[in-house]
Amino acid sequence: MHLKAILNRCHPIPGFVYGAARFRDGQAIVVPVRPDGRRRGACSACGERGPTYDTLETREFQFIPFWGFVVLLLYAMRRIDCKRCGTPKVERVPWCDGKEHTCFVYRAYLATWAKRLSWAETARTFRTSWGVVFRAVAWVVAWGLEHRSLDGIAAIGVDEIAVWKGHKYLTVVYQIDQGMRRLIWVGRERTKASIRGFFDEFGAERAAALRFVTSDMWKNYLDVIAKRAGAALHVLDRFHVVSNLNKAIDKVRATEARELARKGYALLKRTRWLFLKRYKNLTRSQRVRLRDVLRYDLRSVRAYFHAQALEGFWRCRSAKAAGVYLDAWCRLVMRSRLEPMKKMARSLRNHRELLLNWFRAKKEISSGVVEAMNGLAKLGLRRARGFRTFEAMRIALFHQLGRLPEPQFGPHRFW
Repeated sequence: MHLKAILNRCHPIPGFVYGAARFRDGQAIVVPVRPDGRRRGACSACGERGPTYDTLETREFQFIPFWGFVVLLLYAMRRIDCKRCGTPKVERVPWCDGKEHTCFVYRAYLATWAKRLSWAETARTFRTSWGVVFRAVAWVVAWGLEHRSLDGIAAIGVDEIAVWKGHKYLTVVYQIDQGMRRLIWVGRERTKASIRGFFDEFGAERAAALRFVTSDMWKNYLDVIAKRAGAALHVLDRFHVVSNLNKAIDKVRATEARELARKGYALLKRTRWLFLKRYKNLTRSQRVRLRDVLRYDLRSVRAYFHAQALEGFWRCRSAKAAGVYLDAWCRLVMRSRLEPMKKMARSLRNHRELLLNWFRAKKEISSGVVEAMNGLAKLGLRRARGFRTFEAMRIALFHQLGRLPEPQFGPHRFW
């Protein structure tokens, strides 16, 4: 079977005819393409068909490799004398657009492999450049964003991820409905303007239909979510609370360890993870060491016991019981004379209702899903290494986590 016949079967191009394929320099297969004389060319601007004004020089369009050979389609683009536009326009062809030199199907092919490999490795595997892979992924993402639907979303998670060096962040919004978890928006920084940008794009009608929103305790997010999605149940769950609580414990321990070290005592030396890890995750030797430390009357020990006491809050069965438990815990901690812990208690008091929303949501909405998605987002950014701009990061994130629809090319799939 000739390659021409394979192309006609797998990648037909209406209005155009494949010519006989031939080798070039033993490394590439070139396939000439000519227009079907029975059909006029279409204007690339408006789609109107018209007579040929003139013909440009032959261009090469890279197709999917065949048995390790580069495959190139050769075609001389026509300029169409378009009556609607009033000026000659380059024709529209079904395998490529604009000034690109890669076919649509080849871009989709590269983008599929770029999900499995790093972009640089994809480029090396298919003997092309990182820029070609990036443009292929960008085209697939743009097509997917244009054809996706954001209707029917009931639950979203809002968070930030750190990028580059220093305190540089991206705001990310995920759909976290059961059975559909995907990235739906990426914004610069973690400001009020960032999250407002999401709600502007999402639309007031969709925001009003939201049932649940989960986020951390970042004030910029809390303020905008309360204003733009006030009808939704805003949930703060245990992940961020425990994270901040661990920071408070570690601050108490580190301060006290330095004080003891100046007095010549090494009691708290190398004990950080004894206080921060779950007891069931400690090794046998760590448990022995922890029990030894807990015998002493130390500020770190009191902070540890306060943190352990808060575990009972998450085991409450109703919002009312949880509220009573949280109020009692905060009163106790506020008398502890441990400033980092008191700061934590004040924070929990300020966000009391949002914390209780976790119980009102039957403990079914959790930002643990969001944190898992953040891990996948960071993996996607590492695979796309080579980016230097916000737009490149946005494309990489949507490519990995957007669950976007993909363009289809006839009855055959090349991958």
